[in-house]
Amino acid sequence: MAESRISIRGISARGRHGANPGEAEEAQDFVVDLDVAVEVSGDSLDATADYRALVGAALHAVEGTSGVLLETLAENVARGVLEIGGVTGVTAVVHKPRAAAFLEVEDIAASATIG
Repeated sequence: MAESRISIRGISARGRHGANPGEAEEAQDFVVDLDVAVEVSGDSLDATADYRALVGAALHAVEGTSGVLLETLAENVARGVLEIGGVTGVTAVVHKPRAAAFLEVEDIAASATIG
């Protein structure tokens, strides 16, 4: 078996995460990037991680939970992706465009690497 990497960029989701007043009540935009290490056992869809499942895990973490820290959200995304069959490691990067605009910077993101 070979280890390969799957990169998925620009997963858009809306969630309720943040420390500022109102951020837990009002959904805001987040963008997730994934870099996933997978064990590949052949040339078929069953031999690798399903792209839809990877995206679904990221969406579930952003849309299905609420929290304060962007760092915690990135870790939750990574943990969800790591549960998918064939995944041996993951780096999840979560961008928060609204925070970047508020601070007048190009980007604010947090990342978590597991595996």
